[in-house]
Amino acid sequence: MVIRRFAAALLLVLATMVLTAIPATASGVAKPTIVLVHGAFADSSGWRDVAANLTARGYPVQTFDNPLRGPRHDSTQLKRQLAAIPGPIVLVGHSYGGAVITNTHDPDVVANVYIAAFAPEQGEFVQGLLNPLTFPGSRILPPALQLKVVDDPTGIGGKNIDGYIGQPYFHDVFAQDVSSADAADMFAHQKSAALVANLEPSGAPSWRTVPSWYLLSQHDRVIPPASQRFMSSRAAPGRTTETNASHASLVSRPTEVTDIVVTAAQATSR
Repeated sequence: MVIRRFAAALLLVLATMVLTAIPATASGVAKPTIVLVHGAFADSSGWRDVAANLTARGYPVQTFDNPLRGPRHDSTQLKRQLAAIPGPIVLVGHSYGGAVITNTHDPDVVANVYIAAFAPEQGEFVQGLLNPLTFPGSRILPPALQLKVVDDPTGIGGKNIDGYIGQPYFHDVFAQDVSSADAADMFAHQKSAALVANLEPSGAPSWRTVPSWYLLSQHDRVIPPASQRFMSSRAAPGRTTETNASHASLVSRPTEVTDIVVTAAQATSR
């Protein structure tokens, strides 16, 4: 009798451990891990509210500390992080982060989500998609865009030339719809980006084979809305939403960003 009771108790404990170890939706399907990829002139702290919203909805969330060295290098680093994630993955890229997820090919990625992001075709490069003759309106130009020499093992002789947005211009150019306090915090967390990252041709786009969604910022002063419409029409036809936001929609409109990520996750649940 004692042995039988012990065996029954042990089975109950093991069953509980198995059930709690498997993240699942109400239908029993495992929820994908959401990986948030920041772009240039930012770091992962910009995802703070979106990450909190997704966690509250039961999604495992990771951020990627984007090196901002170039799509080929950065996507390679991202794939190393993805290799350690079990189960399905939804990649979310903001700004230049979109170029990185476009160049990331991983069999566990079930959806891409672009947030005011670059979604280049093969051979295109970031600077070309900001061509003022084709897509006027970007304010990522001097004097707002400023340069500095940085130590960089990926650069020639261990050095590189990086671009960043100068403090007097950051709020108005990058995030005009957030508070002054939030803009100051974002500026303090700004990461510079290698200029060569803007000139490197993109590889075969993952959005050719991975279902993709796009949230377009209608008042973007970094990537002109016309450029976003052009890219989203190829990468996410029928899955593009527009929002009344600046380039920094992940900070100013975190609920809308969360909603489109959840939409992609639910639509591609295995």
